[in-house]
Amino acid sequence: MARKRGRKRVLHVLAAPFVVAAPSGARIRGRLRLSPADEKVLRLVGEHLGRHQRADLAERVRIGRVSGKDTQRAERKKRLTAVSSSRWAGAMTRVSEDQFQLSMRCLYDERAGLRRAIRVIGRRLAAPCGKRSSNGVRGYADQNERALKQRRVQALEARLAVVEQKIAVGWPSITVGGRRLARVRHHLAKAKLTDAEWRRRWEAERLFLTADGESGAPHGNYTITVDPADGAVSLVLPEPLRHLANAPRGRYRLGCGVAFQHRCGEWLDRVTAHRAVRYDITCDPARDRWYLDASWAADTAEPPNLDEVKAPGARLLGVDLNADHLAACVLDRHGNPVGEPVTIPLDLTGPATTRDGRLRAAISRLIAHAHEHGCVGIAIEDLGFADARATGRETMGRGRRGKTFRRTVSSIPTGRFRERLRGMAYQRGLVVIAVDPAYTSRWGGQHWTRPLQDQSRKTTVTRHHGASVAIGRRALGHGIRRRPGVTAHHRRMVERRATGQAVSLPRACGTASPPRTAGTPTTGGKTRPRRGDQLVLFPDPQDRLEGHRTTGPDHGELANPDQRPQER
Repeated sequence: MARKRGRKRVLHVLAAPFVVAAPSGARIRGRLRLSPADEKVLRLVGEHLGRHQRADLAERVRIGRVSGKDTQRAERKKRLTAVSSSRWAGAMTRVSEDQFQLSMRCLYDERAGLRRAIRVIGRRLAAPCGKRSSNGVRGYADQNERALKQRRVQALEARLAVVEQKIAVGWPSITVGGRRLARVRHHLAKAKLTDAEWRRRWEAERLFLTADGESGAPHGNYTITVDPADGAVSLVLPEPLRHLANAPRGRYRLGCGVAFQHRCGEWLDRVTAHRAVRYDITCDPARDRWYLDASWAADTAEPPNLDEVKAPGARLLGVDLNADHLAACVLDRHGNPVGEPVTIPLDLTGPATTRDGRLRAAISRLIAHAHEHGCVGIAIEDLGFADARATGRETMGRGRRGKTFRRTVSSIPTGRFRERLRGMAYQRGLVVIAVDPAYTSRWGGQHWTRPLQDQSRKTTVTRHHGASVAIGRRALGHGIRRRPGVTAHHRRMVERRATGQAVSLPRACGTASPPRTAGTPTTGGKTRPRRGDQLVLFPDPQDRLEGHRTTGPDHGELANPDQRPQER
């Protein structure tokens, strides 16, 4: 019976590794311990400005998708200046434009995701039930599942039509305060909130107390000013609320100051030089606290290229990100594991602030481990799961196992981990290298789990540690698979080296030869060993004596005995 030939599997084309760019800005936070009078004034100002900013956002949405010169920003700013000030009006129009552009990008992403999901389900609907199509696409198991998927496609097509219409007219749906919080209003019992608690959160999210910085202004911001000497905070009151001023020029000075603990030196350098700093005053009703956030744009710097990172003697820390832990391993410039692989727990349960704190603590341990071993950078995977999340069950499995896998993927903080690591590593003098995530877990577990376990005595090595080695080797430009001929594990020589195996060097023509033993006759122009050098079981004394002589080569039996070289 002829053997059925299957379709050849096409491997993923690997993308080249790249150095992640440095963060484009910085943001720090300080707490404001307000008195009841100060809190009342801030709420009045925030509600007044928030109401007019929402009206300006609605006007910007009605204008639709137009070019920059047709947004009517000058006319809108002029109307807002009459009810606030010129600087408050500039901040409100800028926030409205940013919100509109962000919403349009979200619509584009949603359209791409819907099209991708419809395309994947459509390919499976074209295949017969329980079989595969001619191009290898597997059909659905039975008619019931096929009918459900047909209904699913119809729902996705209806959503896609709505998104297409919004993009065509340029009218995105924007909920100031958050759509999620707006939906909680109808499920207060499930959210364990009262109507008053929800109302306080809703009003706090809709306050507008944002002031853009301006280079050359006093301490970098004229609307909201923070004195670097004592941290005193003062702000310009809108025109209808100027009667509440307690400082010259229609300003209100808070009775408390602010102190920044993190990156305070950078902030002082900017405000003393009168460089632009943006300030945001926010309220946390759940903790009944007020905060002042300071942010500024960082100086743009070209990231180093990979050749500069891979300097002689440089080491990298390969990191494999998982749902509940980080697996890391240090590699030298040849791609050899150095030291013991480490496992850093990553518990991302609880509120958002708790999850963010635990993620920062794990990244801090990574950076400390990198500095301890003299690493110049950290190699991670360029993960996003955008395609997988869009298609859902079609590519990530069904049933109980598929549901567990989808939950695991959704719990991996890929974007937040990369952004946090980029900012924190840059402050500690480390670079971040992103590599293609294809086959790292499979090939790393296949080729490096056992060698790592042979080298490690205190750590139980998993395939995630092997994946971290694969990530680091890919960042260094080496192949993941180890070439044959690498020295195996030895009791006295514990380290398994790969130096010289990372780069394939061509052998000169004529130097390759099959393995030989002492009794194998030579071919070509090579010197033949003496008869006494051949392996025999019981050599006689004469053969042993001749075998240890260090005379010239024996040219074999010549035709003329007189042509033999004379021995001295």
